[in-house]
Amino acid sequence: MSLFQGVMPYLVSPLKEDAQVNETVLAKLCDDLIAKGVHGLTPLGSTGEYAYLNDAQKQRVIEVVVEAANGRVPVIAGVASTSTEGAIAQAKLYKKIGVSGIVSVLDSYFPLHKTEIESYFLSIADQAGLPVIVYTNPNFQRTDLTVDIIRVLAKHPNIIGLKDASSNTGRLLTIIEQCGDSLDVYAASSHIAVSVLMMGGKGIFAGPACVLPEKSVALYQACVAADWKKAAILQKQLWQFNDVFARYRLAGCIKTALQIQGYDVGNPVLPQAPLDEPARAAIAEALRKSMAD
Repeated sequence: MSLFQGVMPYLVSPLKEDAQVNETVLAKLCDDLIAKGVHGLTPLGSTGEYAYLNDAQKQRVIEVVVEAANGRVPVIAGVASTSTEGAIAQAKLYKKIGVSGIVSVLDSYFPLHKTEIESYFLSIADQAGLPVIVYTNPNFQRTDLTVDIIRVLAKHPNIIGLKDASSNTGRLLTIIEQCGDSLDVYAASSHIAVSVLMMGGKGIFAGPACVLPEKSVALYQACVAADWKKAAILQKQLWQFNDVFARYRLAGCIKTALQIQGYDVGNPVLPQAPLDEPARAAIAEALRKSMAD
């Protein structure tokens, strides 16, 4: 039995004009997502603008989400740093607050050697005291994780999963075959969720699930039931929004969609500018199409 399964939306980080976390909006969003059937919540991902928040904002986001979840679903927090020490400090703090696990990202400035990359994740797994899901996204990260590195990390008992956003299904098949039951694989790109789940993946981490939770859960349930025809139909419907999501900055797109749905999540964190009216119109139309039956 895998520790984390199902649909785990990446949450936005709603901020007020004074840069304080909008706790009321964030808590309501969490409550609504749980009511709509999601299986976990993931604060401080790319959609949550972790790279733009200060330490106090990050801590408050985690506190609000853990309190709102209230044990109903696991909270799997994003942990990212350019330094091993920084990542470990985040993980220990978030554990104290009450998260169930972490999604660990390596931010890097200088190129790193294979052994340095391995050391970063293994040190976190040694000291965090939490289940760790390793995340790699070659589209955004300077340092990618090779299959050889992933195979080494999979041997650590606290590293339980991999979230791979490469969209390379051949690579994922290789990882699944080589790591076996020692590493759960999760879809990180909404448009290949069905393919990943068909290959044996355990769930979906996705920003779009924050605004389309019910359809995302229905897709997951169809995959669990091996109703691949229904799953394919839902995947195509969700693509209407995911196509737009891929065209704009993640947080700006999801925050705009949530505003359309009535959540006062605020603007992207500066220096990111709010999306213009043509972009907002495109997002509204994509959202309408994706929500249609």
